[in-house]
Amino acid sequence: MDKNAFAPCPPMGWNSYDYYSTTVTEEHIRANARVLAEKLKPFGWEYVVVDIQWYARKAGSMREKFQYIPFGGVEMDEFSRLLPDPERFPSSAGGKGFGPLAAYIHSLGLKFGIHIMRGIPRAAAHTHSPIKGCNLTADMVANPSSICRWNPDMYGVWDSEAGQTYYDSIIELYASWGVDFIKCDDICNTNNWNDSGADAYVGRHEIEMLARAIEKQGRPIVLSLSPGPALIEQAWHYKTYANMWRITDDFWDEWKHLKAMFYRCELWQSHVEAGCYPDCDMLPLGQLGGGFQGEWTCRFTQEEQRTMMTLWCLFGSPLMLGAELTRLDGWTLSLLTNREVLAMLTPDCRPRQIRRNETEAVWAAENGKLGTSYLALFNLSDEERVVEMASPIGTAGRELWTGEEVFVENRKLSASLPAHGCAVYQMKG
Repeated sequence: MDKNAFAPCPPMGWNSYDYYSTTVTEEHIRANARVLAEKLKPFGWEYVVVDIQWYARKAGSMREKFQYIPFGGVEMDEFSRLLPDPERFPSSAGGKGFGPLAAYIHSLGLKFGIHIMRGIPRAAAHTHSPIKGCNLTADMVANPSSICRWNPDMYGVWDSEAGQTYYDSIIELYASWGVDFIKCDDICNTNNWNDSGADAYVGRHEIEMLARAIEKQGRPIVLSLSPGPALIEQAWHYKTYANMWRITDDFWDEWKHLKAMFYRCELWQSHVEAGCYPDCDMLPLGQLGGGFQGEWTCRFTQEEQRTMMTLWCLFGSPLMLGAELTRLDGWTLSLLTNREVLAMLTPDCRPRQIRRNETEAVWAAENGKLGTSYLALFNLSDEERVVEMASPIGTAGRELWTGEEVFVENRKLSASLPAHGCAVYQMKG
């Protein structure tokens, strides 16, 4: 199967991490999925992704000391494969795994995804657990020197036939559950794994193993790589083996992180194409952090939220929400359901940055199939500012957030923008 056909447009959906971190339960997933199906699915939002440590027992119970409990208990089958914690995911009991939950998500007309860590469970290596499909045990597949520096659950896997057999076995299991999307962590930029950077590509063979395992199953499973920032010199490798890859570390609702994304999008703008998407990370909108830091409302101003949505859509990044959807407010809903802004989110719409400095940025894009053109003006400064573009595409335009009609005068389009604000136009003529 052609993996580029798995995601003809940037994936859009909801991920549990920004609100629940390690504490998410089946009840939470089902409740958020129902809101996604009712309010957002008509606008293209379709993936429901269970993020980190769904297999961990008592996850989040020692949050005052650890995000990830060192050597905590995990659910695992007889073949070294992690299973959902039945205390948090009751429908998984009896070896059913995520099959029942995935079936429920599919019944809503949505797609189901899970987060995994690179490698094989350390618990499996320590107990010499079997691997399905070969006569070796987990300790013979695990690389004990390849350890995620921030999560204690896994060892990396050696680049070997037995290592591939292990990855084949977990993807076979996930496919049997009905998984449509896999977010693999500790694999995109392994400089995060090794501070020296000496083994910057230590996880590259595991990306290839995952891709081969997915291909063998014949099921369209989108492969997403985290964390970033992705390595630009490895763009060809990400595009060959994955569907999306993080171009930033974890992205949160602080202006400094959003401003930095203009540089990252500039770096990756020529690598957006059908089935292959540099990923700007999740959208930290609405209610956040309730599962781990104490709930807060998105700290971006409304202008900054529009700037984020405009850049993500114009650039062509996947869109993954982190909000608690059962508490979705009207303003956030309006951001997520603006059809004209979302229409820019297609690989047919080719983005390019025209200029950027400390105070402003200008981006443009053309959709060759539809014959539509877009121009976006961004105020990156901390005060109101006029941003203009000389000789823009077209002679008139309509601003997509306000609906205001504008006309080009003296071959210049200009807008007075509040601090950190933007205007994005569909151009005419």
